[in-house]
Amino acid sequence: MINRHQFPKSLAFLCLLAALGIDIVIPNAVAQTSIKTSFAKSVAFTCNDSETSIKAKNGPKISIGGKTIYIGYQQVSSQNQDPRIIRFDNGVKKWCRSDYETTIDDGRGYGLLWDGGNVLYGVFSSTGSQTGNDFRRFAKNGWLSSYGNGGGAKVAVIAKINPTNGSVSAATFVTAKKPNDGKTNSLAITNLSWNGTTLKVLADSWWSPRRADKNSMTCTGSSPYKYTAVFTGDLTKVNSATAINCS
Repeated sequence: MINRHQFPKSLAFLCLLAALGIDIVIPNAVAQTSIKTSFAKSVAFTCNDSETSIKAKNGPKISIGGKTIYIGYQQVSSQNQDPRIIRFDNGVKKWCRSDYETTIDDGRGYGLLWDGGNVLYGVFSSTGSQTGNDFRRFAKNGWLSSYGNGGGAKVAVIAKINPTNGSVSAATFVTAKKPNDGKTNSLAITNLSWNGTTLKVLADSWWSPRRADKNSMTCTGSSPYKYTAVFTGDLTKVNSATAINCS
């Protein structure tokens, strides 16, 4: 038998409210169970495509409470792809963005993290800096503000996105850095997680992953290396960065 003096007062109060039929609302800054991620091979669609058509392609998407966001790319010429992201609410298009990157860079969206509310991050690819509008204009204050030195190697871009209209409020490039010549090397993000304050990034990095100070790690064995970086929510700083077989 439980001694009534040992019964927590706070729990007894909650039981009383429940017995009286009073709704109990427990605030929670981050509803962890609602946070979803999706990473998949990027698929092609346009802002004029129907949700049925886009859904059938089985690309990365997140659905929460009748709201669905899809990310991918549009083939805008024979050799050029530009990223696309679109949101449908109960089958009705709410918005679609085709203006993130409009250069001849190969830009594709392939990852999402969304909590169904105000927290939305998109992951995109980049193969170099080109003249015109690209993610550099969003990443001016990012951990890495540009693709860097070189071109051709496929790297990642993370963008913090307003779920109500698709506008980008912050971004950063995430790249590897060759220690011998300082040129940019390939990196592909494989997952994201959000704890309400920081964004944890998992990636496959080719020689060599970057430390939090942006310098190349020293690695052994062959790449890709399993890389983990913890970003501040505004993507301006990396709090920690590690990689298997690297230091």
